[in-house]
Amino acid sequence: MKRSVVKLGGSTAFHAEMREWIFALATAGMPLVVVPGGGPFADQVRDAQKQMKFSNQAAHFMAILAMDQMGLAIVEMHDRLVPARTFEEIDVALERREIPIWLPSQMCFSATEIPQSWDMTSDSLAAWLAGKIGAGALLLVKQTNAFDENSQILNLVADGVVDPLLPMMLKPATGFFLAGPAALVTARHRFAAGEVPGVRIGADRPLARGAA
Repeated sequence: MKRSVVKLGGSTAFHAEMREWIFALATAGMPLVVVPGGGPFADQVRDAQKQMKFSNQAAHFMAILAMDQMGLAIVEMHDRLVPARTFEEIDVALERREIPIWLPSQMCFSATEIPQSWDMTSDSLAAWLAGKIGAGALLLVKQTNAFDENSQILNLVADGVVDPLLPMMLKPATGFFLAGPAALVTARHRFAAGEVPGVRIGADRPLARGAA
């Protein structure tokens, strides 16, 4: 079965939906990797940059470290979740039927193909990881339901639902899904059945076998 990547948006951090999503993810019957958003930790980087005037390069690295921090917080929320900093640690966790929570700094700091910009958020980093591990599906979990099966990626960028670099980072063979709070109704059942909850965006895009 193809791997899936799930980006758990940092916007869920202070909402009850975060734990609901984590409990749903923990039932997963397929191999998946969770990418944490930066959440309140990334917000602090943005605020500090305004006051301290450090470069976007420094802010980019700090925002990735914010994802590490968020990931460490998420790991403590369920026994099936484990931290993963490398491809090898991801592989080992999946072989053990654990759910790796990606802590991206170790892999991303040296990745020259990743733009050092606020346009490159955890959305695009999740797409980058999905491409690297050959994931069949990428699911972005958002704290909004402002999309449907007719939504187009470029319109989602314009509306601020996803980041500007996602279209560039998302591989053509990766099925792309979005889920908001409304998807929680069926999320546990669908994850347990080895399916991706939410809405598939761009139905004309190819979907790798075993990713549905």
